[in-house]
Parts: sequence; structure tokens; C-alpha cells
Amino acid sequence: MTDQIYIDGVRQMLETLLPAESIMTVKQDYIRSLLRARDPQSYKGTFGHALLYAGSYGMAGAAVLSAKACMRSGVGLLTVCTPPANNDILQISVPEAMVRFTDDMYADSDLSRYSAIGAGPGLGKGDSQTVLLDKLLKNSACPSVLDADALNIISQNNYLLDYVPSGSVITPHPGELARLTGKADNWSQMAEKAIALARSTGITVVIKGAPTVTVTPDGTAYINTTGNAGMATGGSGDVLTGIVLALLAQGYSATDSAAIAVFIHGLAGDLAAQNLSQTAMTSADIISFLPQAWIKMEIL
Repeated sequence: MTDQIYIDGVRQMLETLLPAESIMTVKQDYIRSLLRARDPQSYKGTFGHALLYAGSYGMAGAAVLSAKACMRSGVGLLTVCTPPANNDILQISVPEAMVRFTDDMYADSDLSRYSAIGAGPGLGKGDSQTVLLDKLLKNSACPSVLDADALNIISQNNYLLDYVPSGSVITPHPGELARLTGKADNWSQMAEKAIALARSTGITVVIKGAPTVTVTPDGTAYINTTGNAGMATGGSGDVLTGIVLALLAQGYSATDSAAIAVFIHGLAGDLAAQNLSQTAMTSADIISFLPQAWIKMEIL
């Protein structure tokens, strides 16, 4: 659980940028109010088909973490788009997911089967990744979640930001946000830039940190109350991307997807820390405790 002193400090800084009534401290009751019970008459198609563009040679783990988190967060179907070298790793590690090779996706302009797209974990920033991200953004109107190298590609190719569908989510850490919006001298300036970006693009911006703050196009800020320093480890952001993707695919709005995902991600991290310690926990442990986090939210 994030220390209250940090939450109060962030609220005070946000109140210099936004009306107090536009700032929400997110707790369990609010998140529970957003969640929908699963229809007992549903089938896998009811809960969306997500496409995750992730992984590169030597970075298959990022795709695995994101895919596992997505499958643990209620999505009906998941296809992972990744280089052929990662096929065996993904097929063994996440047998629930389907795999499509990046080579195939270059030639396929029909993205209508997907209800949400996620891109970035372990992607790399080469020309081939840029070409395919350009194609995915230009040929799909469905909501997207972009993180990591997808954001770095966009920061190097600013025109791509115009093609990110409104109703999408980006999940930058401070460095990635600075590459998108310019360097900030302090946290308040960084938040101001994030608020301006959300308003100008219609994209929900998740500023990862302690605490994580989500800002929305309508000028609302959500201060998260879960999470701990044990989550400051490689792959934690990939897990968050997978959770957001699952919620978008199920039809949750960008704002609700971000708020729910950030809270659940942090709650699973808190459960992992309680059982394993902050020092010893890994990002894979966050995924392992996602079921317990969802149980605590009474969504079975």
C-alpha cells in the first residue's frame, strides 16, 4: 500500500493544476463499483479478442509477462504478435494465447477481429517495429494501450501520435513521458504536461510512480493507493500493460480500464510483497497474485 504521506503530497501538487473536485483518491470501493459481473451465459467471444504486439529477439520475456497478465484479467481471446524466434517460448509459457508472426502482420490489413490492441513490451525500436506499429495504428480504430518501446517509437516519429485512437491509454514512466512531452524540471511540471497531452489527444495517460497517477482527457486525475517499492523491478510495467489490454478488450472505457488496472496491479504487488517480501518479489510474482487480487474485489 502506498504511503499516505506520498498520496497527500501528490494531491497537494495536483491541486495547483486542477480543481480539487477533479482529483480522486482511488480505493477499493470505487474500483469495485466499476467492475461488471460476468454473465453466466457468456462465452469466450463475449470478453473480447486482444492483440498484443510485443517481444523481440532476446526480449520474449516481456511478451510472456504481458500476455500472462492479460489472460489473468478476464480477456476472452488473446493473440500475441511477435517475431518467429519467440514462438516456442510463447506457445509453452502461455498456451492459452495464440501467436501470429510479425512477418504475417505486415501483409494483413484486416484488424477488425480485434477489440483492443496493446503494443510495446520488449518490442525494440528498429525500422521494422516502426513500420508495423504505424500499420496497426493507421488500420485500427479500436482502443489501444501503448507502453515502453511503442512510446519510444512514437516519441521519435511524432506523427504517429495523431493515429492513436481516442479512448486509448498510454502508460509511461517519467522517462518515457519526458521523451513524449519534453523534459520536466519537477513532478508538478511533468503532471502538467501529462494533463495537456491527455486533453489535446483524447488519450488517458497513466504516470507510473509512487503513487501512480492517471489523468484523463476531461481533466480528472486518479491517485492510486496500492503498490509498493518491490514493484520497482523489470517487467512490472509489462504486467500492467497486459491488464489494461484485457479490460479494454472487454469493453471497459479507457478511464475505467486504467483506474482498475493500476489498482489491481498494485494490489497484486502488495499481496506478493506480503508473502514474499519487497526485496525478493519479481514481476512474475505480481501475475501469480492477480487471482487473489481479483478475489479481493469479489469478481470470481
